[in-house]
Amino acid sequence: MNATTASPLYRGYVLFILVVVYTFNFIDRQIVGILAVPIKSDLALSDTQLSLMGGLAFALFYTFLGIPIAMLADRTSRTWIMTAALAIWSAMTAACGFAQNFLQLFLARLGVGVGEAGGVAPAYSLIADYFPPEKRARALSIYSFGIPIGSALGILLGGVLTSYLGWRSAFLIVGLMGLAIAPVFRLTLREPERGGFDGAAAQTAPAKISDVVAALVQKPSFWGLSLGAASSSMMGYGLIFWLPSFFVRSFGDALPGFFAWMPAFLIPANAGPLLYASYFYATILLLGGVVGIWVGGATADRYGPSRKSAYALVPAAAFIATIPFFITGVLAPSLWVAFPAFLALQALSLVWLGPVLSAFQHLVQPNMRATASAVFLFVNNLIGIGLGNLAIGAISDSLKAVYGDESLRYAILAGIVFYVIAAVLFFITAPRLKKDWAVQEA
Repeated sequence: MNATTASPLYRGYVLFILVVVYTFNFIDRQIVGILAVPIKSDLALSDTQLSLMGGLAFALFYTFLGIPIAMLADRTSRTWIMTAALAIWSAMTAACGFAQNFLQLFLARLGVGVGEAGGVAPAYSLIADYFPPEKRARALSIYSFGIPIGSALGILLGGVLTSYLGWRSAFLIVGLMGLAIAPVFRLTLREPERGGFDGAAAQTAPAKISDVVAALVQKPSFWGLSLGAASSSMMGYGLIFWLPSFFVRSFGDALPGFFAWMPAFLIPANAGPLLYASYFYATILLLGGVVGIWVGGATADRYGPSRKSAYALVPAAAFIATIPFFITGVLAPSLWVAFPAFLALQALSLVWLGPVLSAFQHLVQPNMRATASAVFLFVNNLIGIGLGNLAIGAISDSLKAVYGDESLRYAILAGIVFYVIAAVLFFITAPRLKKDWAVQEA
């Protein structure tokens, strides 16, 4: 279909259903963060094994399959690819509930990564073809709401379902919920014409991988943005995975008091620190994430068209601003200090999404967008997911003899360096964006 003639109502629906699918992407991806506590106890795993299961197991196939699947998306139906991806990752999430040991759980998480490899890059390309250049940062920001919404729901559903039914049932239920969405997505989302909003710049012939690589090699800004995002994701994914465990280990006794105002029917009689930690962190993820992503996208759409460097400068400034909140939150003496600090940290750490994702859609021609996005996701997720969880888990294990349960606090604190590296890379990249811009408004 010609997306330039699509009604505002239908474009709104397109964005809505894409957000729904992305939400399930992150529910299934991040639910292991809150389930790590009972899984560790039930399967007798170390922090390093937990990080391998929650990070590397997912990242291996997610990153390596992303590029060939995205190349297919630049040539065939993106909606069909996303439907199949949603069905596969949802089924494998359900399969996690049947794992009896570390190896089985590791393999099931590999399967989740296989499915999710086809869920994001095609969506970026679809949004770029449904929305004009001056609205793309905001559209991509709204799409990225799936990250905090899905992460929050993953943490919340994981905590609630585990408290009532056990961690195995939590995996099974959320997996089946995703499977139910797949046919609705396929039947209601139409495939748009490629490059319809990009005028003369649009090239409808599928690009060869050699052409995409050649184009990206000539774009230093692409690599600067990718590595900066990857550095931040090491801490971002690491925090989502490890903070629930941190809250339980370091603030477990204080969590019930923080929620003394909550109605009794929301808390089962046998509620432990895990459920309270899920409420606590889900609230931070949802409120902070939505605000930060929206502010980043709106700011980029405001200043980016006239000053391309804004797409990198806005995230750079946000990452510098995270530093005092990061230190305050991790070293907080109480939950009442930790909550606002982590709320601000969550918002600032996700400002980059709208500006950076929008910039990627303009650095290459329309027929290269899905593949170029997959290259970015390869860099971002292999480093961010694959190494972030593992680094924090390994540091925590190494410090356990000295700090006991508090070892995780100091392992997380050490990760602040990755936000600093991200800020530096974005500042260095900013002057290159204007020169590397490939797609102008029609």
